[in-house]
Amino acid sequence: MSMTDPIADMLTRIRNSIRARHTRLEIPHSKLKEHLAELLKREGYLDAVAVLRPKEGGFPVLRIAIRYTPGGDPVLSGLERVSKPGRRVYCSKDDIPKVLGGLGVSVVSTSRGLMSGEDCRKTGVGGEILCNVW
Repeated sequence: MSMTDPIADMLTRIRNSIRARHTRLEIPHSKLKEHLAELLKREGYLDAVAVLRPKEGGFPVLRIAIRYTPGGDPVLSGLERVSKPGRRVYCSKDDIPKVLGGLGVSVVSTSRGLMSGEDCRKTGVGGEILCNVW
């Protein structure tokens, strides 16, 4: 089975892990997924991100540790895919939306790599809005 949207798959796996109260999950590795997970870690939604490389053959795996508050609630309360394979969504630096009035983060794929919407506004670049996180 071929996967048409690996980013949507990643977001769904994170969402399902949070609902099941897991502390970590493993997903198939790609550089885009790794950079997305690193950005979410930088923004404070995830605890840790690691790439596990198998000793012999096999494919690398991305291990993600989900962050919870001291009260046991997940820090990440929502993930939404914006740009999909069937409908790409591009924005200029001025049109990047604020997620939940600035409480969430837009993840934008730019010519300079993955950036948060806030970083795009500061550096003056636009791009494809991959997802919104809050």
